Amino acid sequence: MENNNDSGNNSQRNFPPKKESGKDQYFVNERIRAREVRLVGDNVEQGIYSLRDALQIAEQQELDLVEISPNAVPPVCRVIDYQKFLYQQKKRLKEQKAKSTKVVIKEIRFGPQTDDHDYNFKLKHAKGFLEEGAKVKAYVFFKGRSILFKEQGEVLLLRFANDLEDYGKVEQMPLLEGKRMIIVLTPKKK
Repeated sequence: MENNNDSGNNSQRNFPPKKESGKDQYFVNERIRAREVRLVGDNVEQGIYSLRDALQIAEQQELDLVEISPNAVPPVCRVIDYQKFLYQQKKRLKEQKAKSTKVVIKEIRFGPQTDDHDYNFKLKHAKGFLEEGAKVKAYVFFKGRSILFKEQGEVLLLRFANDLEDYGKVEQMPLLEGKRMIIVLTPKKK
């Protein structure tokens, strides 16, 4: 008769326990299922060991055996303090996240017959956006029959790009997409 009492003993199962996200992301100590492992690290002699020998080495140093590369043959393990290892992983991820930059795109909308005052107002805002490091996506929106003035829209966008050449460079020349003519400017590196 089979005992259904689940007291956390995984030895009756034929498959390894599932890896969970977060804290239990790596197999540690007795949860490692390979027969042989490759040991790496500062405080051990590197090489291939049976799982029992690797666990003994970790126990002698009062540390954990952590499977860091399960897909390698044999799996790569490190003798390390597991909590310290998790802390270092979190720290590394946080640093990578801080180094990655988010691209901000600011949009500026014109009509095909925008007057000089509105143009200068939007030009001033675009200069500020480019100085902050944001990309500027300027477009002329054509309503109804104003699509007949698409040449005026293109001239307006080219003038806009020319007036901003000290602050940014053209990433995409004026392009008509449906009822919009779009130009994209990126900030110049300082």
